[in-house]
Amino acid sequence: MSEQGPELTGQSAAPVSVGPITGAERIASLDVLRGVAILGILVMNIYAFAMPFPLAYNNPLLMGGTDALNMGVWFTTHILFDQKFLSIFAMLFGAGIILMTHRAEEKGARYGRTFFRRQFWLLILGALHAYFIWVGDILFIYAAVGMLAYLFRKRRPLTLIVIACLLLPVTLLLDYAIGFQMEKAQTVVAEVTALEEAGEVLSDEQKKILSNWEEQRAYMSPDAEAIQKIVVIHQGSYAEITAYRMPVAIGTQIFGLISFGLWRITALMLIGMALIKTGVLSAERSTSFYRKMMLLCYGIGLSLTVFSAIDLHAHGFNPTYVYQMGGLPNYFGSIIVGLGHIALVMLLIKTGFVQGLLQRFAAVGRMALTNYLMHSVILTTVFYGYGLGLYGEVPRFGQMGFVAAVIALQLVLSPWWLARYRFGPVEWLWRSLTYWQMQPMAR
Repeated sequence: MSEQGPELTGQSAAPVSVGPITGAERIASLDVLRGVAILGILVMNIYAFAMPFPLAYNNPLLMGGTDALNMGVWFTTHILFDQKFLSIFAMLFGAGIILMTHRAEEKGARYGRTFFRRQFWLLILGALHAYFIWVGDILFIYAAVGMLAYLFRKRRPLTLIVIACLLLPVTLLLDYAIGFQMEKAQTVVAEVTALEEAGEVLSDEQKKILSNWEEQRAYMSPDAEAIQKIVVIHQGSYAEITAYRMPVAIGTQIFGLISFGLWRITALMLIGMALIKTGVLSAERSTSFYRKMMLLCYGIGLSLTVFSAIDLHAHGFNPTYVYQMGGLPNYFGSIIVGLGHIALVMLLIKTGFVQGLLQRFAAVGRMALTNYLMHSVILTTVFYGYGLGLYGEVPRFGQMGFVAAVIALQLVLSPWWLARYRFGPVEWLWRSLTYWQMQPMAR
């Protein structure tokens, strides 16, 4: 998988510089889709800003309201948003790798060193984001996994899809192993508890079994007291929240990479590579193609995600069931619905419908990194104790009001900013660090 050097392209072996993509080189459909994805991700991330993550995020019965209105919000977001727009964003990340390397190769330049430097700075940015602003950061995993996906950039579309299909089930197998361990632990704990209740003196090993299970249960299925402790922490000072967040963020990064980053996120990036190579993401296919793609993906995908929502609720969001079988329908359904969302956006672009709105989404997409981090800054200030202190106080329906406000703000602010500047502020910093040269900012 070596890079193609200048000597293989028939060009001079003299070094060729590689710089940031200019406005003329951008693909408009990708900007629109990136803007839609980043704002769609916010619809789910709000749960993690406003309530204990990942507890209330994964289980609506723990917090956020169980009345018809709030459960209706959960059902809607699970069916249409949960993992769907995150999947799209991962696909776009893979597509971006293809576009950047292809652009460099057209100029006879080697891009590998620049790419890995770019990923390194994204990794640092993601770590700082997770440790000092918000624990739910995804940039760290994208940066790490992107380095792996880069190695497959020259594979044919069919090969990329096959590899992705081989990677996707690994996360499910790991989840099933966790569920199996939980089920086995529950059986052992029940036996030890019965001995204790019968008056027998427990051995040190048996006491350790109960202690370990209590820690695992507190994480997987906490009681009201444990949840309230987390709420109190997040209603405290910045120093208190950061001290709690740092070890959680490190654990989340490690577990996230092992459990789904290396497998699901890599697979999605490879799918994105295949989709850009076949012209799907660049709106090059026919209107008829996108219409059929949308109907097929929504028909299959929504059937899976609707079933997922009903099934999870019927099982009371039991963690053991979720890990073993309950997560499976949405695991695949989210990817298929995500492809349906992509087809819908491409259709809107092809037909020119709501063109003005799509241009605003494109501006949001060009500033995706800035807007993503802005979500964290705004909403942690709203919900955490060093801001308005609303953490754990706003039900799911009310949280959607904050989502609507932030989306409206960014749809107005992003075009305004880009009319004056070439990049979003964080994009400018990232590019300057990547190319180790201050990039021109003002238009």
